[in-house]
Amino acid sequence: MLATAVAAQAASTVLVNGVVFLLPVLHTRYGLSLARAGLLVALPSVGTMLALIAWGAVADRWGDRRVLVLGLGLTGLATAAAAAASDGWWALGGFLLLAGAAAASTNAASGRLVVGWFPPHRRGLAMGIRQSAQPLGVAVAALVVPRVAAASGIGAALLLPAVATGVVAAVCALVVVDPPRASRVAAAGTGELANPYRADRRLVRIHAVSVLLVVPQFTVMTFALVWLVGERGWSLTAAGSLVAVAQVLGAGGRLAAGVWSDRVGSRLRPLRAVAVAAAVTMAALAVTDPLPGPWAVVLLVVATVVTVADNGLAFTSVAEIGGPWWAGRALGAQNTAQFLAAAAVPPIVGALIGGAGYALTFGLVALLPLLAVPLVPVEARPGAAASSDHSRPAALRAR
Repeated sequence: MLATAVAAQAASTVLVNGVVFLLPVLHTRYGLSLARAGLLVALPSVGTMLALIAWGAVADRWGDRRVLVLGLGLTGLATAAAAAASDGWWALGGFLLLAGAAAASTNAASGRLVVGWFPPHRRGLAMGIRQSAQPLGVAVAALVVPRVAAASGIGAALLLPAVATGVVAAVCALVVVDPPRASRVAAAGTGELANPYRADRRLVRIHAVSVLLVVPQFTVMTFALVWLVGERGWSLTAAGSLVAVAQVLGAGGRLAAGVWSDRVGSRLRPLRAVAVAAAVTMAALAVTDPLPGPWAVVLLVVATVVTVADNGLAFTSVAEIGGPWWAGRALGAQNTAQFLAAAAVPPIVGALIGGAGYALTFGLVALLPLLAVPLVPVEARPGAAASSDHSRPAALRAR
């Protein structure tokens, strides 16, 4: 189940986040401004954002297997249509929007699948592995998408996520088994059907923290390639390779954060530390950007690792607080807030870079994780994350 969840999330990530690597080709070959090109590559994120809560509600009601198979299948079809329509900006943008909406299915369903099958004391590592799918998907996209786009055009580059999502949809149909949970009648008796947002403000605070932390993450991910090529004089191949390596290291950072949270029995204390580290790293990148030498490039890699480390921690916390009957909607709300911010990053940050330069933009972005630090909820009691039995399947709780 964990391997399938990783494959599903990675395949959808190649589409939703991988299209940002079309940015250099759109900017240089097709003559689009960074702001206009950024708006186009942000459309899959916009589509995902619009559909996340709906897919989460469907997963809560009907289970993860159906959502994964249907959602990934539709993603493959819409992406193939985008590849076929790549000569027209309006058609391309429309199909990318639809593909992103279909890809939203994996965000809630694959997370529910992992939380449902793993007990709390192993869940941080398991979710860290699942969350590593995003940087791994981005790494694959960074290696392949810009090269194929430069050599054969945008349509050819979009065939990669179209094929990947279609194949993984078939795998999910064959192997995914929904985690066991109590019946709705039994769940009603234990209070698991109650809306967790009414009695627990931690969810809203975690959503807000994640919004602030996703801006530096997507700033680095979206503009690293353009920065290396345009500001540092790297070739497209060398820049893509470095971005891919940095994303793989970022996957390792998510794993480390998950193991850390299991050992300390808390998701929120490590989350606060990651927010501090993100602020410091982005500020250091802003300071070193105008300077000669390799330090800014090194800090770009460090920033790539640090700024993705919070995702698994926040994602696991939201799923645990939401419980088995609300996790899908809670994860949908979590990701909706994140994708709203992520979709705004390419056009807004692109405009800032165009007007003020990279150094000042990096410095402004560094303020956001600093604002997130006091918003991280205080743990209700030591070891709450490790000892909580709230979101374990009924079959596992009975053991």
